[in-house]
Amino acid sequence: MVVVMIPGLGFLYSGLARRKSALSMIWVCMMSISIITFQWYFWGYSLAFSAQATNGFIGDLKHFGLMYTLAAPSPGSPLIPELLYAFYQMQFCATTAAITAGAVAERGRVLPWCVFCFCWATIVYCPIACWAWNINGWGFKYGVLDYAGGGPVEIGSGMSALAYSLALGRRQEKMMANFRPHNVSLIVLGTVFLWFGWLGFNGGSAFGANLRAVQACWNSNLTAMFGAITWVLLDWRLARKWSMVGWCSGAISGLVAATPASGYCTAWGSVILGVVTGIVCNYATKIKYWIKIDDTMDVFAEHGIAGMLGLLANAFFGAAYVIGLDGVNSGIITGGWIDHNWRQLYVQIAYILAATGWAFCVSYALAMGINYIPGLKLRASDEAELLGMDDDQLGEFAYDYVEVRRDYLAWTPAKAEPTGDANIPQHERHGVGQHSDMLVGKAPSSDQSSNGMEHTGIGGDRHGMAVEEKEKVKH
Repeated sequence: MVVVMIPGLGFLYSGLARRKSALSMIWVCMMSISIITFQWYFWGYSLAFSAQATNGFIGDLKHFGLMYTLAAPSPGSPLIPELLYAFYQMQFCATTAAITAGAVAERGRVLPWCVFCFCWATIVYCPIACWAWNINGWGFKYGVLDYAGGGPVEIGSGMSALAYSLALGRRQEKMMANFRPHNVSLIVLGTVFLWFGWLGFNGGSAFGANLRAVQACWNSNLTAMFGAITWVLLDWRLARKWSMVGWCSGAISGLVAATPASGYCTAWGSVILGVVTGIVCNYATKIKYWIKIDDTMDVFAEHGIAGMLGLLANAFFGAAYVIGLDGVNSGIITGGWIDHNWRQLYVQIAYILAATGWAFCVSYALAMGINYIPGLKLRASDEAELLGMDDDQLGEFAYDYVEVRRDYLAWTPAKAEPTGDANIPQHERHGVGQHSDMLVGKAPSSDQSSNGMEHTGIGGDRHGMAVEEKEKVKH
């Protein structure tokens, strides 16, 4: 279920981009899972979850190449084997990389992104995952409540995408006039794929078919739907129109906020979280204009900010009885303020600040370092941006069968009335002469001639009837 989220992100980003860069967005998302599968097998799982490392920051290479990773109880739950846990967590890392890939939209080259993706998973994602979920991670020992990835997945992707966008630079201003998503149907399709996959993302993080998984799915839907309703209403108040893109944006923001919270929070707390997320993330889409960073797909607003809100919600609405619904953690983990655990708020804030700072600073340094490597310049040329990333980077096109030409700005609008004689005989307008010859000299049907009306058929003159024949029909 989780792996379906990656093509879902591709469709979402493709629909949000312009047509000339639509396929490149699907490509970078799908390539992300290829790179992460290798990275996770090679050393990613070991760096994130090796229980032998005790530094609290990052794992060792004990499980390099999935060595010693078979039937032993997993770090996530004693009820599932470690090999299954490693495969499941690989999908989390791949999804996070695909979310971050939204930063390359419409002006980023794909080869530098591939290099960045492997290095980013190693030095950004794996450390944050170790903090939160490794049994020796400092966040795990500190008491951080992060159910399915508010830190590694959501803050990691949101801040990394912001950093990569900063390193890339803004798109050309002259290309931004009247910018709109090119295919809203693809946006909806991608959102539905994400929604389905997110039930595996959040529900599956209970590591069993238990009540906690069901509660997590309920909480995910509640947060998503209240986020969608809130976002749509906020957009309606400005335009007095109902926005499909607004619904998708609100639903995704709600699902993001539910990621760290759905396995901890009560149902009524999830409703509150959905409304707050819809409001905050809607306004957070304006931040990129204030800080002048072209976060094309609003990854920072809809993932980074929403992930922070979900983590904070655990401090207020986390409940021990929800955590214990899996039959494993009953009485082991305490909730937040509902259980009078007042310290949970500053624990969550400390974790948010650490994940935010690490993800942004390391990602920016990594992106700038790659940019200086010969042949790995992050950004395509101005001419390539004008042409489109599909043509420049892939040589394939999402909608090639309807293209006439791609240099749209080269079209010259008419500046005067057309000159010359426009009265071309209709039968000469056909591209194939035989088509006109089939109709010249043909008499109209009896029912049309009997009612005294001019013979027009389908399009009248487009049948190519000679002038003298039409005169006969009239008389």
